[in-house]
Amino acid sequence: MSKRRLSLEEKRTRMLQIFYEKKEFFTLKELERIAPKEQGIVMQSVKDVVQALVDDGLLRAEKIGTTIFYWTFPGENITALEQRISEATKKIVEAEFKLQKLKEACEKEKIGKEDTEERGLLLRELEELKAKEDQLRNQIAKFGDADPEAIAKLAAKAQEYKDVANIWTDNIFAIQSWCKRKFDISEERLNKQFNIPDDLDYVE
Repeated sequence: MSKRRLSLEEKRTRMLQIFYEKKEFFTLKELERIAPKEQGIVMQSVKDVVQALVDDGLLRAEKIGTTIFYWTFPGENITALEQRISEATKKIVEAEFKLQKLKEACEKEKIGKEDTEERGLLLRELEELKAKEDQLRNQIAKFGDADPEAIAKLAAKAQEYKDVANIWTDNIFAIQSWCKRKFDISEERLNKQFNIPDDLDYVE
C-alpha cells in the first residue's frame, strides 16, 4: 500500500515544524536529509518547498561564506499577517471618520436630494473591509498548525475588527431610523435614495 502524497500546503507546514521544534539554523543539504525522515517530505521537493517559504517571508535565508543558512522561529511568520491587519485597522479608522461625516451631512440633507458619491464609496469600503476580514480568517486558518498561540492572538484581533465593523453597520441603521422619523420616509425609499443595500447586515 503506497503512502498518501502530501499536498504543497502540508509540505510547507511540516517543513516549518522542523524549524519550530528544533529552533536551529539549517543548510539545504541538512534539510534534504532531515525532512524525509522526520516529516515524510520527499527529498526531491525539499528545495522547492524551502524556496517557496522564503519567497513568502516564512523562512529567512542568509549566505555566510559559500553556504546559505535557513531559519525561523515561532511568531516570526505572522509578520505579514500583522501587516495586513494593521492596514485593515487603518481602513476601519478612516471608515469611522467618513461615517461620522456622513451622519452630520444626513441631518442637513432634504428629501429628494441625490446621494453623494462619498456615501456610495463608504458603503463599498465597508463591504471591502468585510471581505478583508474573510481573507484574514482564511490566512489564520492556513497557518493554524504552525503557531497556535500566535494564531489565537490574531483570531482575537480579527474579532475586534469584526466588532468595529458591526458598530459602524449599527451606525448606518441608526441613521436610517433617524431619517425615517425626521422626514417620514419609508425604509425602502430611503435605501434606494442613499444606495443602501437591502441586505446590509452585521458581520457574523
